[in-house]
Amino acid sequence: MSLYIWFDFFLFILLFTLFVYVFTTVTITKLHKVYFLFHFFMMLWPLCQFATDITNDWWLQLYYVKMSFVSLSLLGGGWLLLTVFLTGNADKLGEKRLLLLFVPAIIAATGIIMNPFHSFIHPMEGGYIHRTYGPWFWFMIIILLSYFFTSLTFLFQALHSPKTSLTMKRRVKVTLWGIFVLAFFALLDLLFNVGLRNWLPIIPGLTSAGIFLSDLFFVFAIKRYNVFELVTIAHEDVINTIPYGILVLDENETIIEVNNAMQFFVNLSVGDHFDMEKFLEAGRIDGNGKSFLDTYNHRENTCHQIEIVVERDMTNYFIIQASPIVISGRNQIGRTITFQDVTQMRYLVKEINQQNEILQEQNDSLVSIRDELSKANQKLTEMALTDNLTKCYNRHYLTQQLTHEVMMNIQYKTSFSLILLDVDFFKAINDRYGHVVGDEVLYQIAQTIKQSIRSTDILARYGGEEFIIYLPHTNGQLAKQLAERLRLSVNSNPIIVEKGIAPLSITISIGVLAIEDFDHDYIPDNPEKHVIQLFATVDKALYQAKQNGRNRIEFAYIKENHKKNQFC
Repeated sequence: MSLYIWFDFFLFILLFTLFVYVFTTVTITKLHKVYFLFHFFMMLWPLCQFATDITNDWWLQLYYVKMSFVSLSLLGGGWLLLTVFLTGNADKLGEKRLLLLFVPAIIAATGIIMNPFHSFIHPMEGGYIHRTYGPWFWFMIIILLSYFFTSLTFLFQALHSPKTSLTMKRRVKVTLWGIFVLAFFALLDLLFNVGLRNWLPIIPGLTSAGIFLSDLFFVFAIKRYNVFELVTIAHEDVINTIPYGILVLDENETIIEVNNAMQFFVNLSVGDHFDMEKFLEAGRIDGNGKSFLDTYNHRENTCHQIEIVVERDMTNYFIIQASPIVISGRNQIGRTITFQDVTQMRYLVKEINQQNEILQEQNDSLVSIRDELSKANQKLTEMALTDNLTKCYNRHYLTQQLTHEVMMNIQYKTSFSLILLDVDFFKAINDRYGHVVGDEVLYQIAQTIKQSIRSTDILARYGGEEFIIYLPHTNGQLAKQLAERLRLSVNSNPIIVEKGIAPLSITISIGVLAIEDFDHDYIPDNPEKHVIQLFATVDKALYQAKQNGRNRIEFAYIKENHKKNQFC
């Protein structure tokens, strides 16, 4: 068997790997379903091409050839559908339009399957490995070209529309590269392996290679620009509805978010480095610029602002406000810079300087604007630290908190404990009642836990239906009592979700880890890695609780020294 036959199968394996990668790393939405449908059609082509080349049965060869071209026909419709979703036009796509979108592909696929009078394909040399194509093949090519140019229309409209965000324009450009790569390789396949087959040797895998390379562009657009991230979409909705420029910077002054209104102030993009001092040099500072920069550069955990005057075609006035994003009340992980154009207000103040009443209204408006910006900043901070569904802290926050707390506990030999709990048979609840009811169950369980723990304890959503609790100054005996109280509290409080559904009795499995025996000479070199090891240890206890029948508590013990962790 020739090695080139395995090229299509190799590309199928790569496409399947990308399919699994996207499926396991994103949250399922309608857009995901469209992508997976599109990806499925892509995988069928190289698989069927490979299957055609390895069988000697002419009937199976015909079957696989038909399947590969059916998948190619439907791939055109899938491509156009994914383009509609990626460009934000899904709201215009009703059931009738969705059906009409796939009608040409279905017609082409029907003709391919029926192959009347060999109008699509005709065998050569007693099989279909070598074949000739009829008029229906060219009809299918015309349909695919129509899908291609329609997709280009949507993409170019989104690219040149002033309403399209910068992030969407970037992913549209990547998508355009993907569609051009696929079209290029498909046309090469059509030219060399169909048009010039009588003069040139067959070049295998051209269309398969184009499909794989174009899918790489799609996966890059998905992961690089967070096409499927629900939290990111909600985050963009919040900051893009505010009529003031907003930059979100990380601790290295790199831009990680910029809203639509920012383009009216300065042309900056995600990933750019923001230099406040250089930015202020572009205008005239109205106020104490040195004091503002000193406070800014020292990263003080306070909000501070300054007004800058920029001379362009006319004199413009801007208020710049810098607000820190902090965790644990002291650790700054970034900041939010807001830009407010107050040019018109300044001109009004100058013109009506004698009208105290109007001046007071302008001042009140400024206070209101500051409050709105402060609330927006607070909202952004909460989104970064809390879980959107349960309103608990998220795992990232708890990890950052424990990185500091654990070092303090080890240094002062202070006992502490971790409780990791999992909702028993939660998947069955989702399967029977739906994810809306499942989300309500998680929310109510989180509220029950909050009422059952102490004010000093920290509750966070660990992931899925798992919650983790940090218990400071708590030894193993007390941690056991608190864990049992949690288990009984959840078990004795049936959850009311919807009318017509009986209250749900919920049980939880619990793993408990107590750290109370310290080695006087041991200090972890990597606190964050040490915290992750603690998570892994308590997770083993939770796993043991589930293995031993659920609705129970299992314990892990760890000694803070150089020895291996001991699990019981």
